[in-house]
Amino acid sequence: MRVHNLYADADGESHFRDVEVEWVEDTPGGKLSKRLPATGIIFRQVPPTYDLDWHPAPRRQYIINLDAGVQITASDGEARVIGAGEVILVEDTSGKGHLSKALDGKLRHCIFVPID
Repeated sequence: MRVHNLYADADGESHFRDVEVEWVEDTPGGKLSKRLPATGIIFRQVPPTYDLDWHPAPRRQYIINLDAGVQITASDGEARVIGAGEVILVEDTSGKGHLSKALDGKLRHCIFVPID
């Protein structure tokens, strides 16, 4: 299972990388990862006109898209579509940040899971 990760380097440039979930337990109900830290859960509804200029993430957090995707562009120029059902860990809390844009004019529901 892949998690997109958006992070900032020492110069404040944001970049993507992929993080593979490490399975630590195999149960009759499926594979499990270790328990990861989290400090809460925030539900969010994003309008279909969402188009946010350069901004850093407000905190380190996982974002889980439920029913629509978003295009995120790192400051190094790489753009990724994070689709419905996909997870991104945003960690670019300093530097230039990233661009975020709604896709296909769709309303998006997502979950933020802060880890700080």
